Amino acid sequence: MSTHFGGRTLARSQALQLLFQAEANGRAVVDVLSGEYALSQGPLDEYAERLALGVDERRPDLDAVLAERSTGWSLSRMNAVDRNLLRLALYEMLDVDEVDISVSIDECVDLAKAYGTDESSRFVNGILGRVADDLEAGVNVVAAARERLRARAAEEAAKAEAEKDVMADDADVAAEPEAGETA
Repeated sequence: MSTHFGGRTLARSQALQLLFQAEANGRAVVDVLSGEYALSQGPLDEYAERLALGVDERRPDLDAVLAERSTGWSLSRMNAVDRNLLRLALYEMLDVDEVDISVSIDECVDLAKAYGTDESSRFVNGILGRVADDLEAGVNVVAAARERLRARAAEEAAKAEAEKDVMADDADVAAEPEAGETA
């Protein structure tokens, strides 16, 4: 597919390409930038570099928000393009004050239409829309996501412990001699 973008849209497209290459090769964006990398349109825009490096630096926070928001879809199950588009838009929404949240979402949806699957644009729009609602309400989405993920992990650990106790009790019952048997 030949897709040509300009201005900030081109920069976002380039940032997406850098993020995708870094993830695919298990490298940091700074390492990708110091070597050879491929862009569908170049040269590399300064804003693209700013976005890609920023996303890479904030990835744990961004991934916490995305993991908490994408119910039913773990990050690893997401299409790599969608995952990196979401990181990119979320970074811009949280850390780039000169860009309106609605612009970040619209741009992400457009890039999803260009690079993603048929469902990508609706998927990213839904997740980013929920995050935007919380941001508008003054919620610290990173702190809230981390807290919900901690609570969910504690709940799962308690459930696993309870299941382990039940299995141990069942094993004890199975090991007890029947009435009339001698040990």
